[in-house]
Amino acid sequence: MGEARIDKWMWAARIFKTRTIAAEACKKGRVCINGAQAKASRTVKPGDVVQVRKPPVTWSFKVLQAIEKRVGAKLLPEVMENVTTPDQYELLEMSRISGFVNRAKGTGRPTKKDRRDLEEFTAPQFMDDADFDFDFDDDEEE
Repeated sequence: MGEARIDKWMWAARIFKTRTIAAEACKKGRVCINGAQAKASRTVKPGDVVQVRKPPVTWSFKVLQAIEKRVGAKLLPEVMENVTTPDQYELLEMSRISGFVNRAKGTGRPTKKDRRDLEEFTAPQFMDDADFDFDFDDDEEE
């Protein structure tokens, strides 16, 4: 097979889990073939370089075989070659180290620490009767 649709090829090469997600990535402009944005129907042939932007990394793959049928993970070296630059791997590592720093405050479920802080803040504080002197007798005399 000499040519294949880009959405089918990305699904067959296991870049995306489903063909629908691959086509959606093309529609959103996250897929480029040889530097030009690609629609889902665009064809790829051996020798093309496909760039896929999955934030925070832009992955680059060289097409070795244009396939449209999904293959096992062990056969992927025959289908494509990963030519992603080392600086993209550094970005990936930095995002893994930073964790969920980009999460906006107030979004999502509170963490266990957030919940404990909230409970401590809202829990009623009981006062000890021994700390205060209540003079009820003084009020009656006046």
